[in-house]
Amino acid sequence: MLYFTLASKAYARNLHYRGAHMLHNIASALFGYLYACIWIGIGQDHPLGEYGVHGMIGYIAFTQASLWISGFITGGLGIPQAVRTGQISLDLMRPVHLFVMCMCREWGQIAYQFVYKSIPIYLLYMLAFRLALPDRWTTLLYSLIALAAAAYMSICINYLIGATSLWTTESNWLFWANHALINLLAGFFIPIEWLPSWLQAVSWMSPYPYLLYVPTRIYLGYEHAGSLLGSFAWCILFTLLCLLVTVIVRRKVEVQGG
Repeated sequence: MLYFTLASKAYARNLHYRGAHMLHNIASALFGYLYACIWIGIGQDHPLGEYGVHGMIGYIAFTQASLWISGFITGGLGIPQAVRTGQISLDLMRPVHLFVMCMCREWGQIAYQFVYKSIPIYLLYMLAFRLALPDRWTTLLYSLIALAAAAYMSICINYLIGATSLWTTESNWLFWANHALINLLAGFFIPIEWLPSWLQAVSWMSPYPYLLYVPTRIYLGYEHAGSLLGSFAWCILFTLLCLLVTVIVRRKVEVQGG
């Protein structure tokens, strides 16, 4: 019940800013529309592989909407700010696991962004480009599972980034480095199979394809449920890493304010 309360509080807190967030949606939708128009122009002279022009439009629309689930989340899960203010010492004293507490709060944030950002943005693209939902309900189900796994991996990555703030006075650069890697290695804007071969290899050795590329391919019908095994494997690995880092963090508490 406590974990649900943490998530619901984060969700309810964002409800006060729905008007401002709708303006963000317009800006995000315009960026996606611009990317789609670029591929429409390229598709006039090139076949665009198995996607085709309409397929690439659907690819861009889904990745742009999915960024609010697996890309645009709280940097460091708020841990760097807690270190600066000294709040981290109180958080570690609570009878709740630090990782679980941060994760539940972020799930509330992600749920809000899914309802008020991802869905409205994708609906706009459906109207603008006449996109259709998958024919099979199982495809939609597997896509949602892949997105949930992507959100969890993103939470874990940002938790690990936030934890580094106990060893360094500035961890914000890691957040932006992670954001850059998402743009490059997660298949955002450019499908991974169109990257140079060496960069494809680098990408598949990382968790980034499972943040955007794999969920998008599943949604578009190019991948099957078996692709989720990679997502689950990375989720397990990240869980173990986060639990291990939390043990280390409890032994090293450093505050920069208070």
